[in-house]
Amino acid sequence: TPPAKGDPIFTLAEDEVEMGVGIHGEPGRARQKLASANEIVDQMLEAILTDSKPISETETTAPIFNTGDEVALMINGLGGTPISELYLLYGYAHEQLEAKGIKVWRSYVGEYCTSLEMAGMSITLCKVNDELKELLLAPAEIPIRVF
Repeated sequence: TPPAKGDPIFTLAEDEVEMGVGIHGEPGRARQKLASANEIVDQMLEAILTDSKPISETETTAPIFNTGDEVALMINGLGGTPISELYLLYGYAHEQLEAKGIKVWRSYVGEYCTSLEMAGMSITLCKVNDELKELLLAPAEIPIRVF
């Protein structure tokens, strides 16, 4: 509910979730019946891991993530999800990635990008190489958080 508007941007029934909703309430990929946390993580990882990229002008595609890859995994709370729940989601996501042969090199769990009164979470995967590892390990300070 944006303060200037006073009304919710969207509403969900008690037994609904919206997958892929934007941080400001933009419509998502799909609205569906509430499922278990593990089922939701499975759906999110499936969408991420089956995404592909063009590898040539002929539109041939290749998966972005493959067995043997190392990744940084972020579970981001959208503002209204307790940290304990985020860690449960992280644990399951980590297990599923490892089962697929994708090594979680570094993890981030917390509220990194939030919205007013927004419950839920997002999953971010970043494939890392030596250069990205060095950059992610470098100290960085901003006024609100030290990484």
